[in-house]
Amino acid sequence: MSKRPITVQAAAVLEAVEGVAAVGFGVYTGVETATGAAVDPASAIGVTVLALAGGLGMLACARGLLRADQWSRAPTVLTQLFALPVAWSLWQSERPALAVPMGVVAVLALIAVLSPPSTAWLITDHDEDDVREDAPDHSAEPAPAPGEPRSLGQRLKDRLKEQPTKD
Repeated sequence: MSKRPITVQAAAVLEAVEGVAAVGFGVYTGVETATGAAVDPASAIGVTVLALAGGLGMLACARGLLRADQWSRAPTVLTQLFALPVAWSLWQSERPALAVPMGVVAVLALIAVLSPPSTAWLITDHDEDDVREDAPDHSAEPAPAPGEPRSLGQRLKDRLKEQPTKD
């Protein structure tokens, strides 16, 4: 397996932090609801379920990023795009202690997951059996014969190779 870029690690950590925060909020809201402290129990139950499900989903995305699962990138981007309006709403509600960290984490996670090293690493197929650091690099696979269909990952890899590099 090729070495995981620091940008993927950063995106996974940021996504996991948000997931833990969402699960924590879901547990807090659930406890408040169970003890009768919630103002509107029906809404509190819905918030609890959504926070727990969303948090667990974010934790799954973080794990997927670390495992180079291609599916994990899109939901990670979406959760960050959803976090930005929530942060703005918190800012307008005069809760900067929550708004600023949420907004900063969302922007940093977007930058990390959409960066070229993350994109290149996430579109590469990584074999589960090839987990040793000293294993040979199989990224230089032969191109398919003309007329053969190429996978989306292969097309993206080819496009990234065509991009000019900064020297």
